[in-house]
Amino acid sequence: HHGRQRQQRPRRAATRQRREERPRAQAEHADTQAQRPPRRTQNHPSPVNYRALLFRHYPVDTPLRRLLLHHSGQVCRRALDIARRHPELRADLRLIEAGAMLHDIGIYLTHAPGIHCHGTAPYLMHGSLGARILRAEGHEALARICERHTGTGLRAADIRALQLPLPAVDLLPETVEERIICYADLFHSKSHPLRFLTAEQVAERVGRHGEEGLYTFRRWQAQFE
Repeated sequence: HHGRQRQQRPRRAATRQRREERPRAQAEHADTQAQRPPRRTQNHPSPVNYRALLFRHYPVDTPLRRLLLHHSGQVCRRALDIARRHPELRADLRLIEAGAMLHDIGIYLTHAPGIHCHGTAPYLMHGSLGARILRAEGHEALARICERHTGTGLRAADIRALQLPLPAVDLLPETVEERIICYADLFHSKSHPLRFLTAEQVAERVGRHGEEGLYTFRRWQAQFE
């Protein structure tokens, strides 16, 4: 009888110790969770049915639509690859997919016969025209991607100084999704759809327009590659 009591005492003591430690462990876990940055979801529904929207504005299978789908797909694949290789950027994959596929939706309104565009607006306006389309549909995040993907972005001062046919406001990519798509687009040209530019070729092209754009490209290159 006394032997059984001696065996039960250590068990009771161990059980009491576990009960005392459990709230402490739960509190420590809660503290750890509170210190973590909030996680952005990457699996919410796509912000838009981009294929339906594209086909509404490009309803006929023409060389322009084929070129647009080809180029947008190239940019989309590269942008998604960057986002997946860099989970620390916490980029919204669905927004990148839709934004990359829609970033050039406004080109049909411009005059660029070399790439099958037979509209009337200057080609430089295609981003702003695409943004207008997407804002009318209620997609502000996608509209911003459209209007901010020219080169490495445009400053209001440069728009005014060069008298560009654009609103005199800063059109610089700011969010991580805007920057990734803008960067990915630099490697693919609609004029040469089968050509993939190297980083040095992109740097040479960007550098023609000033040191600031080249600096931005090199900064993105270090971050995304």
